[in-house]
Amino acid sequence: MSSPTSSLRADVQALRDAEDLDVLIIGGGINGLATLRDLALQGVSVALVERGDFVSGASSASSHMVHGGIRYLENGEFRLVKEAVTERNDLLKTAPHYVKPLETTIPIYKTFSGILSAPFRLLVTHGRGKPNERGALLIKVGLIMYDTFSRDGGSVPRHKFLGKKKSLAELPKLNHDLAYTATYFDASMHDPERIALDVLRDGIEAGAGRTQAVNYVSAVGADANGVRVRDEVSGEEFSVKAKVILNTAGPWTDLANEAMGLKTQFMGGTKGSHIVLDNPELLAATGGREIFFEHSDGRIVLIYPLKDRVLVGTTDIDADPSKPVVCTDDEIEYFFDLIGHVFPTIGVDRSQIVYTFSGIRPLPRHDDTAPGFVSRDYRIVEDEIAGTPAMSLVGGKWTTFRALAEHLSMKTLQKLRRPHRVSTQGLSIGGGAGFPATPEQRRRWVAARTNAHSAELVEAMLERYGTRADTILDALPAEPNPVADAPGYYREELEWIAANEQVVHLIDVLLRRTHLAFVGGMTERTLREVAEAVSGPLGWDADRVDEEIARTTEILRSAHRVDLAQAGVARI
Repeated sequence: MSSPTSSLRADVQALRDAEDLDVLIIGGGINGLATLRDLALQGVSVALVERGDFVSGASSASSHMVHGGIRYLENGEFRLVKEAVTERNDLLKTAPHYVKPLETTIPIYKTFSGILSAPFRLLVTHGRGKPNERGALLIKVGLIMYDTFSRDGGSVPRHKFLGKKKSLAELPKLNHDLAYTATYFDASMHDPERIALDVLRDGIEAGAGRTQAVNYVSAVGADANGVRVRDEVSGEEFSVKAKVILNTAGPWTDLANEAMGLKTQFMGGTKGSHIVLDNPELLAATGGREIFFEHSDGRIVLIYPLKDRVLVGTTDIDADPSKPVVCTDDEIEYFFDLIGHVFPTIGVDRSQIVYTFSGIRPLPRHDDTAPGFVSRDYRIVEDEIAGTPAMSLVGGKWTTFRALAEHLSMKTLQKLRRPHRVSTQGLSIGGGAGFPATPEQRRRWVAARTNAHSAELVEAMLERYGTRADTILDALPAEPNPVADAPGYYREELEWIAANEQVVHLIDVLLRRTHLAFVGGMTERTLREVAEAVSGPLGWDADRVDEEIARTTEILRSAHRVDLAQAGVARI
């Protein structure tokens, strides 16, 4: 073990000093964080390192959906669909502060399309070949099957099929060439990054001093002394010894293994891009529903309202995880064409784009299988790294993170010859614990806290943090100071986030601790206001504030197509 170094962050120093670790997890996306939580609940000493910020990779580029994967039925992935709808229903109960029911409507233009090609792909080509647009009959069969998996004792409404007249009465802006609509329920997660932070905090608290998670620390090697890691802030390197190594690096699993001396070819991820539009007409046209549409090329497109904006996605393109991915001009035109097909009378243009994002799905290597038909299921591969038992997670999706983590935790405990004593099924996540389930319960919850703060402020914090709002409210004065160019946020709130949520860079606050960048309206003044608010707890001087603003400006421009010079004030 190396001698202590004062230049290290406190959490990095604690990791450096750690002894007798049972498990080291490489990768701090949702699956790594959920595995940390599960292992912590079993009494295991566990540490996690993430080369960037927590949930800054694949987990940050989701479609903000919690869904059973109705289209996976066509691939014959019945186990995955059953698990996914079970987990979706569980999340609606365990994370009700962030996961909400989502009414989803499919516009259908044909009756019989896909009726032959779908079973052919399932039974003969196993996902290879050219996909076709699904017609009403195939969708009806799929939804009947989906209902059988997802009813959850009747709490999830059955799907409904409507003809053209009734469909257009409900959603009059839809393309009048449609023949039917099918409507069913899945769920949305309006703040996936905050769910992940709740999972992380649950794990740290459950670990009672045995659990650590550190961001901006990379795995760069491995030998008899353990996994060699590098603190990306200070540049310091040191070794971390554990009895079992878990690689949950998502699309970068092979690259992480290679860095630790293990050659693998597990991954074959695909790029998915999204745009966020500030278009009130399109927002109103959705009727508060997700519009789930399949193009004739078989790609899925979703259009749904989120935070007073409209999220449009996604693409499915083979991608190289060693290179950064961004939403391209071609993808934007593709989205605009499809919006025009679904809502032909509504104009969209680039000036309405307030934010874009792109990520790589952690899919298994798939050779000639069409990207849209690559399995979304996961598997765990056992190996050794420098003589230490190791396991690599291949695949995985947001919806099933809890079940996946439990599975990986059980296999890890087998290596440690320890029992799995605590299931996370039905266990509340973060601010979902005690979350008021009815309007009356919510009224009482808010009323009980209005002695120190306004009802409006209490409501806003409850919506943003669930019942963990209590901790935030304790840190806020009776009249907190609003951030002028970030309406809805308060200076003292940002100070608390900086002090308590392992913020390293300004971009961490804007993308993953708040939704400021997502809703658009970012300006140079916004960046400076937020940077100055967090500078105290983070110990930033004026030069560091300027550096962080410059760094963040470039990330927003290059990765998210945000031009600060053209943006207005955020409307939250």
